[in-house]
Amino acid sequence: MADNSSSLSQLALQKFSKNFWGVLSFIYIVGCGLVAVFAYLLAPDDTQNANQMHLSIHSKKPGFTVTILKVPGAQNVQESYFTTSFNGKSNTDTEIPILSYEVLDNEVEYMPYSDDGITELTKVIPLSEFNLDRNRRTEFEDTFISEKTFILGTDKYGRDLLSRMLIGTRISFSIGFIAVFISLLIGVSLGAIAGYFGGKLDALIMWIINVTWSIPTLLLVIAITLALGKGFWQVFIAVGLTMWVEVARVVRGQVLSVKQAQYVTAARALGYGDMRILFKHILPNILAPVIVISAANFAGAILIESGLSFLGIGAQPPIPSWGAMIKDHYSYIILGKAYLAIIPGIAIMSLVMAFMLMGNALRDALDVKGVN
Repeated sequence: MADNSSSLSQLALQKFSKNFWGVLSFIYIVGCGLVAVFAYLLAPDDTQNANQMHLSIHSKKPGFTVTILKVPGAQNVQESYFTTSFNGKSNTDTEIPILSYEVLDNEVEYMPYSDDGITELTKVIPLSEFNLDRNRRTEFEDTFISEKTFILGTDKYGRDLLSRMLIGTRISFSIGFIAVFISLLIGVSLGAIAGYFGGKLDALIMWIINVTWSIPTLLLVIAITLALGKGFWQVFIAVGLTMWVEVARVVRGQVLSVKQAQYVTAARALGYGDMRILFKHILPNILAPVIVISAANFAGAILIESGLSFLGIGAQPPIPSWGAMIKDHYSYIILGKAYLAIIPGIAIMSLVMAFMLMGNALRDALDVKGVN
C-alpha cells in the first residue's frame, strides 16, 4: 500500500511537472513568497511600512533620481538585525530632497527640491544637528548626502512605490494563507461530518451553509470587519469566516460520493471507528477538489482584501496594501499618471492568475483516473 501510494505521488508529480503553466505559476508564487518574507532586505526604503515621505517629489515617474540630504533624528533606536530584517527600521531620520547644498563654518546651507522651476529661498541647518564640527566637514558628504533613484517612481506622498509594492506582497500572502487555513479548518470539518453522518445533522449543517451562502460575500465581510473593528488581523479573520461554505459544500459532496466505496466498507468490517474512517480513509481520497478550491479561495481572498482596502476598511494606513494603492491613485489615471494605479493592479491580477493556474494544474495531476 505504501509503495502504491508513493508511486501514485510520483506519477502525479511527473504529470504536474509537464504542465508548463502550472510549473511557471508555482515558480512565480514561490518567488512572491520569498519576496514577502525578505521584503525589507530587498526594498530600497527599509523603514517600517516603507513610509518615508518626500512631499516635494510626489508622483514622480519611474526612474526618477534626486539628491537626498539626511538629517539625523533626535534618538538613535537600537534594533536587532532580525527585527529590522523582518519588520523594518524604526525611522527617526529626516530625508530632504535638495537641488544643491554648501557646507559653511557652522551650518549647512541647502536649496530644497522644486520641480516647477521656481527657485526657493535657501535654508540652513546647524552642523551640530549632524553631530559634526567644522573640523570634520569632509565626512559630511559621504554620510549625509546620497543620490536616490526611484525605480517605479513615487506615490502621491512621495514614498518609494517599489518598496511599498514589495512590502505589500506580505498583505496578499498573509490574507491568503490565513483565510484558506480558516476556511479549510471549518469547511472540511463541517462538510465531512454532514456528508458522512447525514440525517438531521446534515440538514442542520446544510441550513447553516445555505444561510451563509445567501449573504453576499463582500457584504458579510464588511459586517464582520465592522463588528471586529478595523485592523490587520480582523480583516484576515473576516475573510476566512466567509469562505468556508464553498469548501464545506465540496467536501460534503465528495464524502457522499465515496462513503459507500468498497474500501470504506472494508474499514467498517475491520471495526474501525467513524472518525478514523472519515479522516484516515475518506478525506485523503478527496484531496484533489479540496486543493483546487483552496487555490481558488487563496485567489479570492486576495481580491476581497484588495476590495476592502479600496473601500478603506482593509489594512489601515500606513500599512502598504495593493488595494489601498489603487484607491489612493485611481484618480491619477486621467491625469497622465495611470501607472500609479496600474502597477498594483497588475500585481493583484498576476498573483491571482498564478494561483488559479496552479490550482488547475494540481487538479489534473491529482486526478487518479487521469494517471496512466
